[in-house]
Amino acid sequence: MKKFAIILAGGTGKRMKSKLYKVLHPVCGKPMVGHVINRIEEAACDRTVVIVGHGADAVKQYIGDRAEFALQAEQLGTGHAVMQAQDLLGSEDGTTILICGDTPLVTTETIENMLALHHANKAAATVLTADLANPTGYGRVIRNEDGQVSHIVEQKDCTAEEAAVREINTGTYCFDNRKLFAALHSVTNNNAQGEYYLTDVIAILKQQGDGVFAYRTADPAESIGINDRIALAEAEGLMRARIIRGHQAEGVTIIDPSSTYIGAEVRIGADSVIYPGTVLGGQTVIGEDCVIGPQADITDTVIANGVKFEHSVAKEAEVGEQSAIGPYAYLRPGAKVGSECKVGDFVELKNAVLGDRSKVSHLSYVGDAVVGEDVNIGCGAITVNYDGYNKSLTEIGDRAFVGSNVNLIAPVKVGDDAYVVAGSTITNDVPAGDMAIARERQTNKPGYADQVRGRAKARKESKGNQK
Repeated sequence: MKKFAIILAGGTGKRMKSKLYKVLHPVCGKPMVGHVINRIEEAACDRTVVIVGHGADAVKQYIGDRAEFALQAEQLGTGHAVMQAQDLLGSEDGTTILICGDTPLVTTETIENMLALHHANKAAATVLTADLANPTGYGRVIRNEDGQVSHIVEQKDCTAEEAAVREINTGTYCFDNRKLFAALHSVTNNNAQGEYYLTDVIAILKQQGDGVFAYRTADPAESIGINDRIALAEAEGLMRARIIRGHQAEGVTIIDPSSTYIGAEVRIGADSVIYPGTVLGGQTVIGEDCVIGPQADITDTVIANGVKFEHSVAKEAEVGEQSAIGPYAYLRPGAKVGSECKVGDFVELKNAVLGDRSKVSHLSYVGDAVVGEDVNIGCGAITVNYDGYNKSLTEIGDRAFVGSNVNLIAPVKVGDDAYVVAGSTITNDVPAGDMAIARERQTNKPGYADQVRGRAKARKESKGNQK
């Protein structure tokens, strides 16, 4: 049987009070609708339709070809929103999952379990529900004696007995696709809001004698829909805890989960240790046996096994096995550090390749450069890569030695086994095996220091007298 999905993402999101469209607000580094799309893809749906409205272009740009789109030009209720998919899915036979784009905490396991219950009972509809300690504000799911759904009643319409029910409607459903669209044609807007409610479909199906069931999720967090910044922060915390538990279950040590932030797409190998204050985001991949942090900020970076990375930042970079980064290093986009390398304190790498076992230990900038293996770059060395108009390349061969406080004026090449003396400013290539010295010869003037101090003291006294 075919499976379809309709994702409701057309609401205004006024309570977010943001220029960013609601379903594009990130939760653990990914737009909330992105989480929903992932769950639908994992459930192996044949077609997915996203209902867009306000911010339609931005949502389409983000989702791309992962779904089809239908426009809800007017916001006339959830039932009206689903009707916009009529032309795309209305004639299809199969099961449709209906889910809101602002519910990022729903899991694939829950969707699959709801589908299994739906199919086992040959239901017309199955409602995803949750038990809440305080269900105030949510629609209650009222069951009949055989456990099927009798009806769903909104908070404002509850009797005292119904208000005591703790099982709430999460807004996620499975439907027989043809019965869904047939029932939608019977939904009216005869209510206080003048809107077409999707929940009316449940009542219509019951009146027809169709089976309507409910699947109760074990995790009430899955019921959270994000309508404001308070709920956004709550969802962030719940998902962050879920992500961290997942890594811990796979053999990752996280010293202080409360001060560790790991994005939804991050992968970490077993026996790695994550110290407090660490932020891992984007498509970051960390190998096994690494020590990350404290205070590491790593985004879209690949880190191999056995790396130590502390008090440092990396964005769109690569680090090879057994290398040490930091403290206070900055790997900018395009930085590729080989195996067994050292990138030390206050070192910045940008669009630079550092060969295996090479070291840039402190206070250096290496940008737009290719550095060979077993190279030592001394304290304060700089590749001068920018002339105000163009970026130029510096190439340093294997086993070269670059002394402290050296300026390499790109474009320039330092050959294999070459030696650049400290304090040099290199403007010409250094052939392999050569030693380069580019600095003024030192001159000492006996006793001249006292004369310099005397003149300085006289100037200071003169200024004091003028006051």
